Amino acid sequence: PPPHSCSDWIGPPDKHSNLRPIIFYVPPEESPLERRLREARQEAQACNQRFWAQQNRAFRQEKEEFIYSRLKAKGLEIRDDTGKKATLNAEEMADFYKDFLSKNFRKHMQYNRDWYKRNFTITFLMGQVALVRALRWLRWKKKNVGN
Repeated sequence: PPPHSCSDWIGPPDKHSNLRPIIFYVPPEESPLERRLREARQEAQACNQRFWAQQNRAFRQEKEEFIYSRLKAKGLEIRDDTGKKATLNAEEMADFYKDFLSKNFRKHMQYNRDWYKRNFTITFLMGQVALVRALRWLRWKKKNVGN
């Protein structure tokens, strides 16, 4: 982002995780509480990026292996005579999706638990930051109205 920017910047989707990375704005006079909030958000983003990059990589690899094994069982090659990649029908792919989700159920449950914990922490910190800012604004307003 340009140096004069005063907001977060969101980039294009990451090719591995499919999540859009965020470059967080750091105010010049960031308070320790605001820094904790920003760092919690950055940590949550990094964890999400890692999890989904790894999960998507595993998904693609297992999907290719599944397609290859099913085509091989049918006596077909990966590419047909024209060089076009062979595919399976929706019902066959549904078997793969069901198996993949079942196999990764515990991993997804753990990810969801961690995600909720992180988001609760972020929400709590956001509430604290909003309260501090509101109190600061009220004190400023009271001071300036009295003059």
